[in-house]
Amino acid sequence: MTSTTVIQIQTSPHLHAHRSVDMIMRNVVYALLPICAYAVWLFGVSALALLIVSTGACVLTEHIACRISRKESSVGDFSVVITGILLGLVLPPGFPLWMAAVGGFIAVAPGKMLFGGLGFNVFNPALVGRAFLQAAFPTAIMTYTQPLADHRFSEFIASTLAIPLMKAAPVAALSSATPLMMQKFDHVSSLMSALLWGQHAGSAGETCAPLVFVCGLYLIIRKMMDWRISVSMLLGVAVFGAFFHWMNPAQYPSPLVELLSGGLMLGAMFMATDPVASPVTPRGMWIYGIVMGLITVLIRFLGGLAEGVMYAILIGNALSPLIDNLTQPRTYGERKAVAP
Repeated sequence: MTSTTVIQIQTSPHLHAHRSVDMIMRNVVYALLPICAYAVWLFGVSALALLIVSTGACVLTEHIACRISRKESSVGDFSVVITGILLGLVLPPGFPLWMAAVGGFIAVAPGKMLFGGLGFNVFNPALVGRAFLQAAFPTAIMTYTQPLADHRFSEFIASTLAIPLMKAAPVAALSSATPLMMQKFDHVSSLMSALLWGQHAGSAGETCAPLVFVCGLYLIIRKMMDWRISVSMLLGVAVFGAFFHWMNPAQYPSPLVELLSGGLMLGAMFMATDPVASPVTPRGMWIYGIVMGLITVLIRFLGGLAEGVMYAILIGNALSPLIDNLTQPRTYGERKAVAP
């Protein structure tokens, strides 16, 4: 009796890591939880409600979208939870909850599911939602409050519970400018200690830059995030920021101030590194990060807005396919074309 040997031929990769998508996404959620906790400590129940509503809106939208398209619900992979948390972190802590729910819908429906769901989105979904909210509700999204209010754990910020499509309660007495706004428009520098620990007005995620860095470092150490993108974006901001500071130190702050201000650290560690919307080649990652760092500095220093991280990452997402195409390694054995 003759035995038959069956040889299976499969495409690469032939070796697989023992990591699933939901495992990686769960670890990203774990890394974001300390940042959320710190935001709640700074801004109280309003920040907590904002995070819950933005995350809940994202999860519900994806579940309904899957049901409408007659697909199995994909909320179990935790990617949509990350979208909701990040959206909440890039909004002011007193942002009206109904607006946050609208932002969650926009982030997931047209920002992710319209492209086919996880793995097919062109842009970071949380920033798609944030960009829509900035265009639709510019006044609300530019209204910031100071942290560490006395009654932050027992009272909501007045604008949090605003009635949909109605004028929000007045918050003029609580409104405050962010360090980037004070530096750009009033030429007033913030204390380095306030920047370092995030104890200033800003979005819920514009908190403790060292904490955000450490949380991102956890993912880098576990090899669940590529360090090249974060390092190159921060390096780009530092280098180009240093050039402007050297040109006019009276007008442009030091690179350290730029690194600790705004949503740069959160964007560089958790948003620019979106594996779906970023390049996959090592050289492309460096180019991608440096370009985003340059755009961030140009918008902050020369544009009409005080912050440029969101637009820098969205532009970087749009350029990602082109960067990948230009930085593809040569196929093994392929010779360079010789000019005639």
